[in-house]
Amino acid sequence: MNVKAISRNVGYALLVSALFMFFSIVVSVLNGNDSALAALLISFIITFVTGIFPFIFVRKTSAISLSDGYVIIVLSWLLSFIFGMLPYVLWGGPFTVVNAWYESVSGYTTTGSTILENVEALPRSLLFWRSSTHFIGGLGVVVFLLLIIPDASPIRMRLTSMELSSLSREGYKVRANKTVYIFAIVYLGLCALAFFTYWAAGMPAIDAICHAFSVCATGGFSSRNTSIAAFDSRLIEGMTMLYMFVGSIHFGMVYYVFATRSIKPLNNPVLKAYCVSLVCFVVFLSLTLRMEGDVKSFGDALWESMFHCVSVASTTGLAIADNSQWSMLPNMVIVFLGITCGCAGSTSGGVKMDRVLVLLKMIGSYVKKILHPALVDEVKMGKRFLHNDEVTPHLLYICLYFIILLVSITIAQIMGVESQNAFVCSVSSLGNVGIASNDFGNMGNFNSVPEPAKILYTVNMVLGRLEIYPVMAVILMAFSRNKN
Repeated sequence: MNVKAISRNVGYALLVSALFMFFSIVVSVLNGNDSALAALLISFIITFVTGIFPFIFVRKTSAISLSDGYVIIVLSWLLSFIFGMLPYVLWGGPFTVVNAWYESVSGYTTTGSTILENVEALPRSLLFWRSSTHFIGGLGVVVFLLLIIPDASPIRMRLTSMELSSLSREGYKVRANKTVYIFAIVYLGLCALAFFTYWAAGMPAIDAICHAFSVCATGGFSSRNTSIAAFDSRLIEGMTMLYMFVGSIHFGMVYYVFATRSIKPLNNPVLKAYCVSLVCFVVFLSLTLRMEGDVKSFGDALWESMFHCVSVASTTGLAIADNSQWSMLPNMVIVFLGITCGCAGSTSGGVKMDRVLVLLKMIGSYVKKILHPALVDEVKMGKRFLHNDEVTPHLLYICLYFIILLVSITIAQIMGVESQNAFVCSVSSLGNVGIASNDFGNMGNFNSVPEPAKILYTVNMVLGRLEIYPVMAVILMAFSRNKN
């Protein structure tokens, strides 16, 4: 294992967090040296010194192995979580060590669930830091690292192919290095557009930037207790829906729509399937909300359904109504939508529509073979046929996802979480959705969850954000070394 290369690259990731801690300090100073200044200053110094240390004492090296790459990815995320919790712990208030860990992991993984019962009690600088973890985690701490490393570096080439899943690169024949820049351009452009339009629509600057960070990362942290509903504006709600939707589709499609000034890139089977599924969920949820009397009119039911379906499918979790006041059926619709979620190549979590579509096509192909044994029928995605070695990893991923979900539900119940809550909270955390139902709905919080269960849910968040395989690879390497 190349410890030098690992330490230097993990140092890059920590410096990204240190940079945003510095920005948070600036926000504190601009707001009259608010109560989080000392906590942020100490956190910045600790994170910066730790991040810069390898560059001073470790020689530069260019060679890394496959195992080194996985260690860099997992360690970069893990240490970001640990150093990211420092401002919360040092500020105090509701942030015990476990609560600070939960808030940090939820932020970086863009899950968006919180332990805070009163978000607005936080000083503005800490609100900014909290939303910054979404911004960093949405693009990915490793992608930030890739933007810093020179194009010709062998480390860059290896990490690019490992951090960006094969799903996110399918259908876009560009060099791996260019893929990173495409993701970054769309991400930063969406964030800037969201900030300026929110600001123009009447949001205060701090709210505008916090919600811009949230929608571009499809995270869900809000600077208000009642989320988007606090602004009571259909314009802001409509813009939020648009940004959440764009954040949940392949960034390559978004880039090429603007680069080619054509809508041809949108002629994609995954996007079509995603849109059709969203429409079906919206219609069904609208009807159930109206029929069960959860809203006053069908127009309100349709608007609330559109917003919350896009919010959950994109795994953002922002809200305009309290779903804890809904009856059981619409809540179950929302929870099951949180399993499939958005498209690969976006900032959304969940199983991803791409894998679901591959699974459905495989089922269709197998049924055809049962009816016509001599038929040769390969899975086709768009204009391309998928070979078995391309399909198998995605089917295995779906199996792994549901195995982990079932294990999480079982362990949560053992830890004292009621069975229904164990189910919805496990789906929410593993899919990086952030909201569930009942007390854990879109206006609620996870503060009442037992501390062991909070740690369990953060494990789910990490597995969901890193898409399971890198974490499993590092764990397997650790056990292999111990055996040797």
